[in-house]
Amino acid sequence: MPIKRVWAPQIDFSVLRRELRLPGEFPEAALSEARAAAAEPLRPVVDRTDVPFVTIDPAGSRDLDQAMHLSRRDGGYRVRYAIADVASFVRPGGALEAETWVRGQTIYLPDGRIPLHPEVLGEGAASLLADGDRPAVVWTIDLDEEGATTAVAVERALVRSRAKLDYDSVQGQVDAGTAPEPIALLPELGRLLAARAADRGAVNLPLPEQEVERDGDGWRLVLRAPLPVEEHNAHISLLTGMAAAELMLRGGIGLLRTMPAARPEGIEKLRAAAGSLGVAWPEGASVGAVIAAVDPGTPRGAAFLDQAAELLRGAAYTPFDGAAPADTGHGGVGAPYAHVTAPLRRLADRYATEVCLALAAGAEVPSWAREALPKLPKAMGDTDRLAGAANRGAIDLAEAVLLRDRVGETFEAGVVDRDEARGSRPAGGTVALDDPAVRARCVGDLPLGERIRATLTVADPVTRKVEFEHGGR
Repeated sequence: MPIKRVWAPQIDFSVLRRELRLPGEFPEAALSEARAAAAEPLRPVVDRTDVPFVTIDPAGSRDLDQAMHLSRRDGGYRVRYAIADVASFVRPGGALEAETWVRGQTIYLPDGRIPLHPEVLGEGAASLLADGDRPAVVWTIDLDEEGATTAVAVERALVRSRAKLDYDSVQGQVDAGTAPEPIALLPELGRLLAARAADRGAVNLPLPEQEVERDGDGWRLVLRAPLPVEEHNAHISLLTGMAAAELMLRGGIGLLRTMPAARPEGIEKLRAAAGSLGVAWPEGASVGAVIAAVDPGTPRGAAFLDQAAELLRGAAYTPFDGAAPADTGHGGVGAPYAHVTAPLRRLADRYATEVCLALAAGAEVPSWAREALPKLPKAMGDTDRLAGAANRGAIDLAEAVLLRDRVGETFEAGVVDRDEARGSRPAGGTVALDDPAVRARCVGDLPLGERIRATLTVADPVTRKVEFEHGGR
């Protein structure tokens, strides 16, 4: 799907910061700790600077959590995945640690980030930038020719990234067959891991994302589908998260990212939707395999994926210390899974990683990490809701500003969801406009997956509400 951009005038996103009470500047005590930690000499650890790691991130990013190096080995592949060693910079019990618990994760708004860590660490000493040696937690995962994991090792090490790559450029290199050696195998491995994920019932939803980007003295509202290399890269992260979960389950302590498996009645409802939307569902095919074959760029494909998202509900962080929890799986991944690959941007990863390092070394889990585990689900749940509200609020505001002078106009749209009347709420659903790239509620009897004409009735920047009415086919 091509990227679709629509320009909007100047927008004041500060209202969201105030409304959601997002953190501002770091307290001086936390900043002082961060500066002191960044200035300390690197600790002597295993030297892996000979491995030519590279990072792949959005072009403007500087908070780089992961670097990778992929290679062939006899009988399969070797994945080396270096993760920023944030725990080397954050003192347990200090002011900086306390402030990261207040923040929980990096929250992204169009006019700037609300970072989990001060810039001197998050975009400096702790980030895996290609400007010198950095401490990292290096996962080495060996796979056989079919992509099955055969060995896992994790260690603290010194690494040196050779290049800061971005998704668009890497996709161009992959398409031209000129991807650099450290990631030349990424498409091959990504496809292999994706096939294994589909076989175990994993559900990956390649939904186009709405984003708001700065554009001179205004803003762009962007609808973009993930590039193939982004999906391949995500599978390396998932591979690592699954390895971490298995290590924790064998060791009897950890923090899993869990999600209930899709309910049979939910799958049957989706199967019925597939029939009405003309989506092929071959006999015996898994949900993941059906979803993987759907084109998200068509109205019916988008509607089917929107319906499929209903299967992925109830994600949680599940701590354990002793017996494994009753439910260890993640319905979207199709296996036990843990968050360990984004410690610069997500609080839980720092503690889960420390558990994995201790278990891999046969050592005691540090008390500061062990004691944090039961507290993390609430902290992460709160910050996940806040981040979601900030993202949705920014998009709603941009849509309302973009459309406020067009109330009364009729637009072509695809119906991606529908609902029945309930109480005072009339029947309606969600429509997706091609131009401008807007998804919003529409009132009326909507034909799921069909193209309709929808009239804009509300576009209010103050309430951030956009609504359409079905204007007939």
